[in-house]
Amino acid sequence: MRIPYYQVDAFTSQTFSGNPAGVCVVENWLPDNILQSIAAENNLAETAFFTREDDHYHLRWFTPVMEVDLCGHATLATAFVLYFELGCTDHTLRFHTRSGWLTATRHENIIELDFPSRPPVPCPAPEQLLRGLRCKPREVLKSRDFMAVYDSQAQVAALTPDMTLLAQLDCLGIIATARGEDADFVSRFFAPRAGIPEDPVTGSSHSSLMPFWAGRLGKTVLLARQISKRGGELHCRHVGDRVAIGGRAVVYCRGELEITDQPASNSSRPG
Repeated sequence: MRIPYYQVDAFTSQTFSGNPAGVCVVENWLPDNILQSIAAENNLAETAFFTREDDHYHLRWFTPVMEVDLCGHATLATAFVLYFELGCTDHTLRFHTRSGWLTATRHENIIELDFPSRPPVPCPAPEQLLRGLRCKPREVLKSRDFMAVYDSQAQVAALTPDMTLLAQLDCLGIIATARGEDADFVSRFFAPRAGIPEDPVTGSSHSSLMPFWAGRLGKTVLLARQISKRGGELHCRHVGDRVAIGGRAVVYCRGELEITDQPASNSSRPG
């Protein structure tokens, strides 16, 4: 079996920056263990798999070690492939996912994702979090992920976390964030438990970052930067119980995956 495959750098307009995602176009769902094996073989933060059904698409995301419930950069990469590689002319794309219905809308060269808002709430700081970050934050909150808020962009940039300690926390990832110097806010994202020591650019974390910073700054339209080594830029809007996350993308490679062995396993098509 041959699967059309694209590797896309998301939340950037330049190759070798942003967050690379694999995008696999599948006609029918393969067994889950094959999907997971493909993601492990790709060894990217996430590999997206999508298939079309009627007027929408089913979309799933896998890290090298697990399936996740929400992924921004791989959704942006998937929409980019549909618009710019496969010639889709729909103004808005609809995806059915583990996080419900998501949409992607093209505005010339920027694709805007419609994601749920996940406001973080203040919480006690676990010892593994404080020791793992190696720099005490001003405050700690949690939604899906822990969020550590710092006083400056320089503090966030200087973090050298202990990934072994962070992997012990009961969450998908850890967000470190602060007011930005040339953006409204900056962040970094660590997810060692999901096999991603540091994610270059994380769309899903902005489901929590946006409601937090929109409230703190009194603004609903914000420019965000993720200050990982590769770096990325996100154009965000806070819209009630939803978050709009916009960005650019660029294709790094196009090709095919050849699957020669498919062990028997149960396949769970998204419902």
